[in-house]
Amino acid sequence: MPLSLRRLKLKSRMVLILGLMALLQTSLLGLFALHYLDNSLEEQMAQRALHVAKTIAASPEVIEGVATADSARLQTISRALATNIPARFVVIGDRDGIRLAHPTPERIGKPMHDDDGDYNEPVLLRGEPYVQWAEGSLGATVRGKAPVLDAQGAILGIVSVGFLFDTVEAIVDRYRTTLILVIIAAFILSVVTALWFANHFKRAIFGLEPEQIGRLFEERNATLESVREGIIAINAEGLITTFNRTAVETLGLAPDTHLSGRPIEAVLPDSRMLEVLTSGTPEFDQDVWLADRNLIVNRVPIHQGERVIGVVSSFRRKDELDLVSRQLTRIQQYADSLRSQSHEYSNKLHTIAGLIEIGANQEALALIGQETQSQQALIHLLVEAVPDPVLAGCLLGKYNRARELGLHLIIDPESRMTELPERLPREQLVSILGNLLDNALEATLAQTGTGGEVRLSMTDLGDDLIFEVEDQGPGIPEGEQERIFEKGVSSKSSTGRGWGLHLVQRLLQQLGGTITLEPVTPGGSRFTVYLPKNRHTSIT
Repeated sequence: MPLSLRRLKLKSRMVLILGLMALLQTSLLGLFALHYLDNSLEEQMAQRALHVAKTIAASPEVIEGVATADSARLQTISRALATNIPARFVVIGDRDGIRLAHPTPERIGKPMHDDDGDYNEPVLLRGEPYVQWAEGSLGATVRGKAPVLDAQGAILGIVSVGFLFDTVEAIVDRYRTTLILVIIAAFILSVVTALWFANHFKRAIFGLEPEQIGRLFEERNATLESVREGIIAINAEGLITTFNRTAVETLGLAPDTHLSGRPIEAVLPDSRMLEVLTSGTPEFDQDVWLADRNLIVNRVPIHQGERVIGVVSSFRRKDELDLVSRQLTRIQQYADSLRSQSHEYSNKLHTIAGLIEIGANQEALALIGQETQSQQALIHLLVEAVPDPVLAGCLLGKYNRARELGLHLIIDPESRMTELPERLPREQLVSILGNLLDNALEATLAQTGTGGEVRLSMTDLGDDLIFEVEDQGPGIPEGEQERIFEKGVSSKSSTGRGWGLHLVQRLLQQLGGTITLEPVTPGGSRFTVYLPKNRHTSIT
């Protein structure tokens, strides 16, 4: 596009281009129509002149007048015919081409070719009618010439009928004026149409210029490729319209795979994008298994007014998020553990310092030995039975938290948890166990005060990981046991409760696990969690 044209706004460009196109098209069509009309009228006039000449030549009166060379009679007939047709002239000549009738009486008796270039050989020598265009004494005319034949077919003379071209020119001029008016009207209509279309088009593209759209398109492509999440968009027909390289890599497709225009079912047979396209309801943070890959998926419908015209899906491998989550979980567990230990040991150090100040050295040494022995026993148990650092850190933190509350967290020395599957999300595991232990500590403290016990046992024998948490709380009434895992339902009366067990239940559903609840004697509850080592079902 020329630089000068690029400087114009889109509306100006469209008006100029559409106007010029309409002007050019109507002008070309007009010239063709005028040329065709001119030729067509000339041809029609020539055929008319020839037909009239044949008709006059076949008239008995004309045949008799030519045969007898009755010029006066033929002159009367020719004038009457010229007036009635109407024709510019009707000329009748004899066998030698001498005029017997002519609109100008002075030319009667003279040869028909003496002053107008008439060429009569085809008629007078061979008896062939024909059409001639000539500039004669009466002006530019189209002439139809026909032989006058007697009853035996012998050539007696010639009839020439002429129509002036100025009649044709007048008709063409009349049509030319009409066509010029049509061209002007078409140009004005094109300009008005261009203005309307340009305004409509500008609204459709949010008032942007083509160059701005081009830049936005390049920015959009660059943005898609810079995002480290896979992105796929479909239209209302379920065909892929947009994707980025990260989507291809995340889905495990060949690097050169081109997805545009392909049905989403052909690429992702179990995709829920078509359901979102139908329902128009967005879905966020969905946990999906696809081709042995665990993904976190968001699906958002694209609306145009009230109509859903497409869906955009973004997704990322969950293990990438899990890596960050595990790191944060470990930091949180370590922070909790350090906080609990710092608070507890601060109290212990104050007690030891007080015993030393009052001279109770033996008591101070005994307290130091007791604390060291208890802590070392727990650490030794965790090292042997729970090699996973995240789970061990969680248990150590809850142990210290229990001591802060004046309770005892007793971990069964026979516990073993050494076969944790790699695919089991550690942050979900510690969230399940941490919520159960927190509930148990709160229930025990509310029922017994300080000195109460919470027991934990673990085993990884068989196909399941089994965790048992037993408290000394007031227990859960039989009528509430079915509802205790619902969101907002709690055995405690304070507000803001009822989330821990609901979260545990939801996480277990995602992991394919189960949880049971049973009362214990003399009081309290036992929660047992079963987590399969090998997960056979997937979330689609």
